[in-house]
Amino acid sequence: MPTPTKGARMGGSPAHQRHMLSNLAAALFEHGKITTTEARARRLRPYAEKLITFAKRGDMHARRQVLTVVPDKGIVHNLFTEIGPGFADRPGGYTRITKLGPRKGDAAPMAVIELVREEISTSRPRRRARRAGQQTAPATAAVDEASAAAEAETAEAETAEAVEAEEPTEAEAGEVEATDAEAADEADEITEADASDEADETEEPEEADEADKAKAEAEVTAEADGEAKASAAEGAEETDEADEAKPEA
Repeated sequence: MPTPTKGARMGGSPAHQRHMLSNLAAALFEHGKITTTEARARRLRPYAEKLITFAKRGDMHARRQVLTVVPDKGIVHNLFTEIGPGFADRPGGYTRITKLGPRKGDAAPMAVIELVREEISTSRPRRRARRAGQQTAPATAAVDEASAAAEAETAEAETAEAVEAEEPTEAEAGEVEATDAEAADEADEITEADASDEADETEEPEEADEADKAKAEAEVTAEADGEAKASAAEGAEETDEADEAKPEA
């Protein structure tokens, strides 16, 4: 149990003080917070936190030790099943004391002692946080500058990539234009070839017609010559016959 404190006891005897602290602890565990004098709250705080540490252990020996102080089995059961496991992650500081001011009548300073139900926060005290903030201010500025420089480098890299991506596009456009020009030249050549073929085809029938006409004229001329030769031959034969007939006469 907690080491006895120096100074005047609460009550008339040590037994009275033990019973008073036992009743205050039972009321605290039952209701979660109680209002009492500031002196009693300060004396109850280590007493109750020691019992909560036993409840965090949770074994039978710890339960029996708490039952020697708080005889109410229902309150002890609540302490070991709900309050103790609720403080499993908290290394200490299970209670909080809040001052209320003087009490009417005897002006005794009053206070509220309660169980801390908030979760553990990793934040440090304000003074340390301020000092840490003042010390880390240059470091944060350097980090901001480094991040800004990195962002600028990334932006430049992105612009360079965009320019590189645009250059192949222009080259492709030039290739497309060259292919279009070649296709146009081929189309022109094809049209010229077709036109020359058509011209050749039109000239060939005309030449053939002229050749046919020349052949026909040559045949007519040949026939006329043959007829003239035949008539000449007949005239020669008639003259020969006439000449032969004259001596006989």
